[in-house]
Amino acid sequence: MSWTETYRGTVPPWECDVTEHFTIAYYFDRLVEAERNLAEALGLREFLRAGSFVRRYDLRFARELRAGSSFHIDSAPITIGMDGGLRLGHRFVNSANGETVTWIEENWELPPGSLALERRDFIADRFAVWEGPAVEQRPEPKSFEGFVPTARGRVKPTDLGADGRFGLAAIVHRFTDACIQAGAQVGMDAEYLATNRRGLSTFELGLRISGSLTLDVPYLVETGIGHFGNSSVRFIHRMTDPGSGGEVARLSQSRSTSTSTRAARRRGPTTSAPAPPPRRSRSAEAYNSSPTTAPDMQVASVPDRIERSPSSTISGRRSGTMAPMPPIRMPRLPKLAKPHSA
Repeated sequence: MSWTETYRGTVPPWECDVTEHFTIAYYFDRLVEAERNLAEALGLREFLRAGSFVRRYDLRFARELRAGSSFHIDSAPITIGMDGGLRLGHRFVNSANGETVTWIEENWELPPGSLALERRDFIADRFAVWEGPAVEQRPEPKSFEGFVPTARGRVKPTDLGADGRFGLAAIVHRFTDACIQAGAQVGMDAEYLATNRRGLSTFELGLRISGSLTLDVPYLVETGIGHFGNSSVRFIHRMTDPGSGGEVARLSQSRSTSTSTRAARRRGPTTSAPAPPPRRSRSAEAYNSSPTTAPDMQVASVPDRIERSPSSTISGRRSGTMAPMPPIRMPRLPKLAKPHSA
């Protein structure tokens, strides 16, 4: 089995973020459909329905999808281990030029012996060659001390997936909220983004799903920083059940500075540069404007009153002279009989 198409669609503009890129939560929204189609083709749909195993998704964004982009997803099994581990692959392809824009490696940690030998052979006959980048192992935090709350709420009916649990896209939406909260705490708030038309663009994700939540159950997201450089940062988001303290999901999100599409059109091609220092004050330089053309003449001072003598070739009315208006003459109307005397 080679790569099989498991989804085809487009990018609506209302599914783009503040930097005008396809929001990562909607990548997962489309990935869920591709994942289910692949699982159904491999005879693994019952495992997704149960949801009682750990899944990990490693995403590498090679190009951005923007509003109006058309794309499709190809999926295939890659390898299967003796311990029950199953490795699947997905690739988001730009339908216009055939270029792969995003690579996704998905790992299922199935219980040992959960797959019968016939099923394993069936899956192995459909392996495809993985041509995407190798997953880079990032260090995990030794403790969560110092993590700050960045998202909190309850599971809504619209958050539920097809199996009645907190959906994958809804979870990532909460992590997106957490990312914006974390960015504001380091100075990249809404005012900074709007003024500079600059934000952080995600280029790598590592999502681990280890639990599930049902309807009207509370959740809490806490965020820490795993790496902070001149032009990139790696956030670590952790979603838990506040009641039990059990972990539901964890996301490692690597982001770099990005300029919006509108700003890029105005400024033209530019090289990447580190983000400006956060929380910049509104200094006088921000409001300093210089004339685009030189003045026609320079004067030492401006008098309080300027007398302008009109040219003889200009009429009096054009030079500002007010001419007396002739009286308005109305025709006399005939007198009519008074109604009470008629």
